[in-house]
Amino acid sequence: MALVLETPLWRARKQAHRARLEGMIGGYLAGRRAGRAHPVEDFLFTYYGHRPGRLMGWHPGAGVVLAGARDFGPAYKDTPEGATLDLDTLLPKRAAAIGWIRDLLAATASRPAHLGCFGMHEWAMVYRLEQDEVRHAAWPLRLPPEEVAAVVDRRGVRCSHFDAFRFFTPPARPLNVVQPTREGQRDQEQPGCLHANMDLYKWAYKLSPLIPAELVADCFALAREIRAVDMRASPYDMAALGYPPVAVETAEGRAEYAAFQRDFAARAEPLRARLVGHCDALLARV
Repeated sequence: MALVLETPLWRARKQAHRARLEGMIGGYLAGRRAGRAHPVEDFLFTYYGHRPGRLMGWHPGAGVVLAGARDFGPAYKDTPEGATLDLDTLLPKRAAAIGWIRDLLAATASRPAHLGCFGMHEWAMVYRLEQDEVRHAAWPLRLPPEEVAAVVDRRGVRCSHFDAFRFFTPPARPLNVVQPTREGQRDQEQPGCLHANMDLYKWAYKLSPLIPAELVADCFALAREIRAVDMRASPYDMAALGYPPVAVETAEGRAEYAAFQRDFAARAEPLRARLVGHCDALLARV
């Protein structure tokens, strides 16, 4: 039985969703229109391939009828009661991807959080590079390149996330205590990893429009916070942008980073569970 959302309710939810996202990214979009790059927030729309307009678009999710709506979008069909997602068309095409996402999220949730990496993945991405060779060359490193390398050599690298590992410099890769692969991703990801928790946003938008837009926005909001800490713990100096460093090269900084990991892992847990629940509900309809 489909849930029917009356017109005032779904319109209010749509408006609230857009207002929420404008509050989070309106300033960023204004800066982008003015031609200003932002090394922290650009990542949310370059590495993650979900355009701001799509993020702001509202969908109620599967099994919901929008009373009085017509021609709501190409993924929808019109019924006498209103518009609803055309699941007969969408689900057969996307069932395999939904199943893969569901299994990855459930496997990640089944493991304890490991908190001993201390953000060295960002350091491994600039290991043995000069300032003009690094990804964010417009922003200075907090330490000279030789000191960055010395920190990596001293601390080691313990990164379980393939999509971080693949950006390591060639001399940094053998230093990692594990060698993550795309094929082994489901067996390697764990809930203490900042990138695994940031990626909840990726899995959420890949499930869109089959899940509520509010859940996609919840995952984006967490990813935005995590990205800030990710770069604060990096060897880049972005204090001028309002990102004071988490100095993981010190014992105090490592303790601060681990505290962030615990907090993000706790906040990601219910989001991951909600995504798994939606995947299970969608697969039950196939």
